[in-house]
Amino acid sequence: MEVSARREILPLKIVFLLVYFCTFFGFGAFFPLLSVYLKNEMKLSGTEIGMIMSISPIVTIFIQPLWGMICDYTKKPVTVLTTAFVLTALFSVMYSSVHQYTWIVVMAVLLAFTQSAIVPISDSITLNYVQKTSGNYGSIRLWGSIGFAFAGLVGGWLSETFSLVAIFYILTFMLLLSAGLAWKLPREGHSMNTAVVRGMAQLFKIPKFVLFLAAAFLVFGPIYANNFYFGVFVEEMGGTLTGVGFAFLLAAGSEAPFMKMTDKLTRRYGMITILAFAATVSALRWFFYFFEPPLWLIYVTTVAQGFSVGLFIPVALQYVRETAPESVRVTAVSLYSAVSNGLGSWFCTVIGGYILDKSHASDIYWFFSLLTVAGLAILAIIALWDRKRMKDIS
Repeated sequence: MEVSARREILPLKIVFLLVYFCTFFGFGAFFPLLSVYLKNEMKLSGTEIGMIMSISPIVTIFIQPLWGMICDYTKKPVTVLTTAFVLTALFSVMYSSVHQYTWIVVMAVLLAFTQSAIVPISDSITLNYVQKTSGNYGSIRLWGSIGFAFAGLVGGWLSETFSLVAIFYILTFMLLLSAGLAWKLPREGHSMNTAVVRGMAQLFKIPKFVLFLAAAFLVFGPIYANNFYFGVFVEEMGGTLTGVGFAFLLAAGSEAPFMKMTDKLTRRYGMITILAFAATVSALRWFFYFFEPPLWLIYVTTVAQGFSVGLFIPVALQYVRETAPESVRVTAVSLYSAVSNGLGSWFCTVIGGYILDKSHASDIYWFFSLLTVAGLAILAIIALWDRKRMKDIS
C-alpha cells in the first residue's frame, strides 16, 4: 500500500510543480514587459500606463470573491481553474491585436477578470493537497518563482529578437499548457471562500490583524508595483530588453531558496522578525534605486528580492492564518490578498504612473521606499505589542 501511495503522490506532486512553473513562466514573460510594450509600442503616457497597469489589482479586489463563490457553488475548483486558464489565454491573444487606448483598457479588464482567479484557486487546491499529505506549500510555490525567473530572460530575449508582442504569445502558450496540467489536479470539492461578510466583521475586531493588513498594504504594494515599473527603470538606466529579462531572472530566481528555508527560519526567529527583516531589505533596495546606480549594480542588487519577497510571501500567509480564528481563516487569507495584492498594488501602480509622467522612473522608488518604511514601523508596533503581551502573561 505504501509503495502504491508513493507512486500516486509523486506524479501528482510533479503536476502541482509544473502548474506553478508554467503559470508563473507566462506571468513572468508578460507583466514585467507589459509597461515597456505600452510605452514603446503603443506610445502611451506614464499616466495612461499607470491606469492600465492598475486595472489588474483593482479588478482583483472585487472579482476574487466572485470566483470563490463560483468554486463554492459548483464544488469544482479544478474545472473553474482550467476555464480561467483558457479564457485568460484567449484574452491575451485578443489583447495583442488592439491598438487604441480604449480597447486596450477593455482588454486589460477582461484579462484581469479571468487572470485574477488563477493564483487564489491554485493556492486553495494546493493548500488542500499539502494539508492532506503533510506537504510543504513553500516547496511547491517556489517553482512559480523559478518559472517567473526564467521567463524574464526568455521573454526579454524573444522580445528583443522579434517584437514585444511576443509576450502575449508566450503568456497564451504557457497558460494553455497550464490548463492541460491543471485538469489532472485532484477534484475534491472544497470551499475556497465562505461566510465572507461575517468573517470580515469578525476579523476587523482583531487589532493586530488590522495592523498587519496596513503593513501588508504598505510593504507589498511597492513589491507588486515594482514588477510593472522595473522594466521601464532598467531601460531608462540604459538596459536592453534582454537585460530586463536577466534582471528578473536574478530577482525572481533568488526567491526560491528563501521560500524553502522559511519554516526553519520562522521557528528560530519568529514570524514578525522575519517579516521586519524582509521589509527592511525592500526599503533599502527601493532607496538605492532612487539614486540611479550603475546598471551592473542594479543587476547585482536584484538578488535582494530573495531576502524580501522570498521570505515575505510564505511567512505573511502563515502569519495571517495563525492570527485569524480558525473559523475565518479562509476569509482572512482572501482579505489579506485583496488588501496587499489588490488595493496596495493598485495604489502604488497608479501613483507610480503619475510620477513617471512628471519625472523619472527612479523617483517612483523614492515613493516606494517611504511606503515600505511606514510598513516597517507598523511591524515594529506589532512586535512591541507581542512582547508586552508575553511579559503580561509571564
